[in-house]
Amino acid sequence: MPATIQRETTNIYVLSISGILKKSELGHVHETLARDIDAGAKPRVLAVSENFEGFEPGAAWGDLDFLYFHTNDIERIAIVGEPQWERHALAFAGAGFRSAPVKFFPSHQQTQARAWLEE
Repeated sequence: MPATIQRETTNIYVLSISGILKKSELGHVHETLARDIDAGAKPRVLAVSENFEGFEPGAAWGDLDFLYFHTNDIERIAIVGEPQWERHALAFAGAGFRSAPVKFFPSHQQTQARAWLEE
């Protein structure tokens, strides 16, 4: 599965993405986060993409329910990936539309991304 999320600590979640991101897989990630948020979590998400090839063509990516209902529940998002995906990743994460800071880091800066996330 190219999109999985694992809770590492009380509030650090690692989202791993590879290959082509499918809408259904992202839906499972959102369900996991929503369930934990409803239980009181304030996630800080480290999104790491490896061998990312893009987004599932033809999927209904305009569904913004998770962003709408949980925009203030996520504290920070650090995205690690190849520079050619930076603009798309920031837009996809809702940078500028959510209260949480969202920052992109090149693949070789995963340690820096984690440090920023934990500030």
